[in-house]
Amino acid sequence: MDYVSLCGIGLGLAMDAFAVCITNGAITRKVTFWFAAKLALCFGLFQSVMPLLGWLIGKAGENIISAVDHWIALILLSYLGISMIREAHRKKQCGLRDRRQNDIKLKTLFALAIATSIDALATGILLPSAVGASTVFLMGISVLIIGTITFAVCLAGVYIGKKFGALCSCHAETFGGIVLVGIGIKIFIDHMFF
Repeated sequence: MDYVSLCGIGLGLAMDAFAVCITNGAITRKVTFWFAAKLALCFGLFQSVMPLLGWLIGKAGENIISAVDHWIALILLSYLGISMIREAHRKKQCGLRDRRQNDIKLKTLFALAIATSIDALATGILLPSAVGASTVFLMGISVLIIGTITFAVCLAGVYIGKKFGALCSCHAETFGGIVLVGIGIKIFIDHMFF
């Protein structure tokens, strides 16, 4: 099995989740280790489960997944991003000084985790041939490595966002919403044209 390629795939898959974790670290009022671990665990779990699910679906479902995955990511991330921008604008009009959130809602966290891991679903179909994970055991190791990399990257992302959010809390939520919409557009363009 090609572990170097697998780690590269894991890092590539984790980048969208990393950006979302930076955003959530920036817009959350009090970032605790539990908050950071909750985000990292959720994203790591979804980044592990989706390739496994993609592998189980196999080649029969590849065309169906690749036909709609970019649309789902675009719609979910755009909806969440626009909601964040509206919420920031509402807080600004109400005159709230500290516009950061106290915590992230569980349904929002799951929607973000699903939206950022949809490309991992398609990757799971190609993973066995890409890294040589031809057995159930090797596929299990592959998704464990991907999940661990995502967990570590996302944990760091929350704390990077915390540092950024402390510097500019008044605009962090608007910026975060723009980042989410941008990630959705990037995924859409990547799948449509490349």
